[in-house]
This record gives sequence, structure tokens and C-alpha cells, in this order.
Amino acid sequence: MNSNSFRLPARRLAALATVTALTAAPAVLGAGAAHATGDHGRASAVVLRTGLDVSLLDKTVNVPLAVTLNEVRAPRSADRPALSARLDGVNGGKPFTVLGADVAEARATVNARRAEGSVRVAHARLHLPGLPLLSLIEAETITARATCAVGTAPTASADVLGTVTVLGKRVTLTAGGRTEVEVPGVGEVRLDLSQRRTTTRTAAATALELTVSVNPLKLNVAEVEGTVTLAEATCESPMVPPTGKPVPSHDPAAGTRPQGAPAEANLAETGGDSATPYLAGGALALLLVGGGAATVARRRKH
Repeated sequence: MNSNSFRLPARRLAALATVTALTAAPAVLGAGAAHATGDHGRASAVVLRTGLDVSLLDKTVNVPLAVTLNEVRAPRSADRPALSARLDGVNGGKPFTVLGADVAEARATVNARRAEGSVRVAHARLHLPGLPLLSLIEAETITARATCAVGTAPTASADVLGTVTVLGKRVTLTAGGRTEVEVPGVGEVRLDLSQRRTTTRTAAATALELTVSVNPLKLNVAEVEGTVTLAEATCESPMVPPTGKPVPSHDPAAGTRPQGAPAEANLAETGGDSATPYLAGGALALLLVGGGAATVARRRKH
């Protein structure tokens, strides 16, 4: 009876030790797993964006002219060389051409390693309400590009090449600088050329940004004020997901031991890992339980 009453708790204790040893190791092995989702980056491109207020002669209100041409976000492309707009009270309600060009293309592409936005405009002619014959600006070639690739610094570039005419006056633009043009009886235009901005993961390029204030006094238009953006590209680089592999320590003190401390076993040579102490502990528990049970059993037989 006594022998049977001892064996039952001993078996339970052995089972408990076995379960503890087997469940402890998987918990430690799974603790180092890393899960992350990758970001494929972003890119955008736009040929023309306007934010203008048009004041009419016979009205006390402003008519907004907010239009865009070929604005795309990755992965897309667009090619539309002309944009017309219609404003009530302007040009008898008939549409007028805001931008005419031989080529006006915008492209935005993204993959796992690279994001890029680009714009190219050839022989551009930009018009404002009330100025049907006089172009606000004419330029031969306008480009903008923003490139964000994994492992390299983002880049941004923007150029206005060839002859540039503003309100009928030929001008020389300064890269990265500001040019102001004033035409008596017509108005003023301020041009900011080749604006570029970059960070560790993003880039943006704008070829031309115009601040406009003109008073054409034609086609029932008293004044036009606001901003015009020509050729803008942006990007954000993709993120590479972490590999989950441990990063080796570069701390010089990491390998030092107090003097007289016992040397540690090299787990890499023996095939051990972080679960080894738990497996060893479980085996030791089983050994102790089994040994104890055998000893008590022998004593009871004698």
C-alpha cells in the first residue's frame, strides 16, 4: 500500500518535470522571432498645378482657377499636351487653354527597391485668363526628377533649359534662385527656379514656381493673383524589412570577464543554443525524480 501510494505522486512529479522541460525550450526559441511588413515607397509627378484667384470687372467676387495637368501617383504615367479650362464670366464663358505643349508627360514608378517621379515638358506655353495672346511664360524644356532607392541617398533635380520668356520679355533664370519680372500695364511675376529638397528617405523637385500678380483689363478680367507650379516630382524610398538575424555586439567590454571567473562553454562549437540550459534543467529534474523513486523503492523492499 505504501509502495503504491508513493509511486503515484512520483509519476505525477516526473510527468510535470517532463512537460516543464519540453515547453520551456520552444518558448525561448520563439522569443527572438521578428515580424515586420515592408513599405514599397511612394512617388508622384505633376506637370502643372495652379492656385489662382481671378477678379472680374463687373462682379465683386473672385473666381478660383485651381486646375492640374497630368498629376499621377505611382505606379502610373500620363501624357496630355494640352489643358483647357472654363471660367464663368471669362472669355464669354468659352474655354481657354491654360497650358499648351508639344510634350507634357508625368511618370511615377515604384518597386521593392526604388521609387521615382519624373516630369518632362517641351515647348510649354502657359496662359492666364484675360491674356489670350500674351503667354505668362514660354520655355523650351522643363524637367524634374526625384529618385529614392534603397541603400543610397535620395536625389532631386530640376532644370529649365533653353530660352525662357515671361510676359513677352526674354529672361535669364538663375539656378536655385529667384527672378522677378515686371511689365508696366500688365503686372508682375516672381519665378523661383529649381527648388530641391531631400531627407534621408524623401526627395522633391520643382522646376518652376511662379507667384503671379497681373491686371490685364481684358476679357472682363481685372486681376489674376496666385501661384503656378510647373513640373514637380516627389518620392519616398521603400523600407527593407528586418532580416530577424541577431546583430553582433561591437562593445569591447562584452568579451571581458572578472579575473578568476570560470570560462564559459562555446555553444557554437558544441551545437548548443539559448534553449540548452532549459533542456539540461529538464533532464536533471527527470534524473533526480527517477533516482529518488528508485532509492525509496529499494528501502521499502528491505
